[in-house]
Amino acid sequence: MDLVAAVARARSPENPGPDTPAGPAVRAWPGPPLPIPEARAGELDLRALLGLSLAASDGSGRLRPAPSAGALHPVDAQLVVGAGCPLPPGRYGYDPLRHRVHRLGREPDGVLPGATVELSVTPRRTLSHYGHRAWPLMLLDTGHVVAALWLAARALGICESLPRLDGLADDPLAAVHFAPPQGGGRASRPAGASMDAPAPRELLARRSAPPPLGGTPLPDVLRALLATAVQASAGELAWCAAVGGPRPELVELAPDGTLRRLAAGEARPTLAVWAAGQAWLADAGAVLLAYGCPSDADAPRIRRAHLRAGFAVHLAHLTAVRHGSAARPVGSWQQADLGAALGAAPGRDWIVHGLALGTTHPDEEKTS
Repeated sequence: MDLVAAVARARSPENPGPDTPAGPAVRAWPGPPLPIPEARAGELDLRALLGLSLAASDGSGRLRPAPSAGALHPVDAQLVVGAGCPLPPGRYGYDPLRHRVHRLGREPDGVLPGATVELSVTPRRTLSHYGHRAWPLMLLDTGHVVAALWLAARALGICESLPRLDGLADDPLAAVHFAPPQGGGRASRPAGASMDAPAPRELLARRSAPPPLGGTPLPDVLRALLATAVQASAGELAWCAAVGGPRPELVELAPDGTLRRLAAGEARPTLAVWAAGQAWLADAGAVLLAYGCPSDADAPRIRRAHLRAGFAVHLAHLTAVRHGSAARPVGSWQQADLGAALGAAPGRDWIVHGLALGTTHPDEEKTS
């Protein structure tokens, strides 16, 4: 698969073809399903870690803690288990619908203590609905799953959770290592990620708010979201927010942490067209935008930018919820050359990911 050509086509105005069958929601791992034992003292709590990050909370798989385009969940997880875990050392496939594992073989030589979660994708699931637009979405989904794993580790106090988001490999696309707790350490913060440890209930309660998302978040909230996203993307992408209200504009984070105007005027109707024609986006209170990944980016840079964008938007989503805002990730973008629209050279600053924001949504209105 030529990722450079796939992303260029996904950015084009070409419409996907008719839907095709998505296939099974979980990879058909060989061997019998095995329960994940309860962790004993000094062992990595794999059951709780996966339960807070990847396990579905109903049989359809639609209610996993990590969001996914079209609720298709293409990301698959394998576990490379070493010493200090409730499972015997080896390689395992994880079934998020049953919260079970399948032993695939022995562990590789030199495996680290603890467990590494390796993430790959089953393209058929996302291709079934999005067709040629699928590959950027699958990369974003993978970044969201990395963030879900990292946040679960922080919620549980698991030490040394180290995400690999370098984009150098296509299988696995990303990986996260978790060390056992013998050293008494605490969960580390990967480069470019700063966030207070969440409570487990925050992670299980995370949902993408349904549109419409009305009401413009306050400047303090936008500052917090932009700061979270900028740090989490580790310099890979630029960030701004399209704001509605009486003075619509694009704002970005200044070096001193304040908001500054990037451009004046109403951008949301154009964003709605670029976001696969999602008309409701024109009335969203604000839209957080990640942009960069130029047309001449090679495959590793494309992977890295999209993985980082998914990771950062996931953390920004949690930040939004903590500030009382409704939020919904927006991953499909066509002809979304934000740089060219702002007068810069074309093909340099494509929108990679977005997070629609509001202060109200229908569920809140029904209970208010």
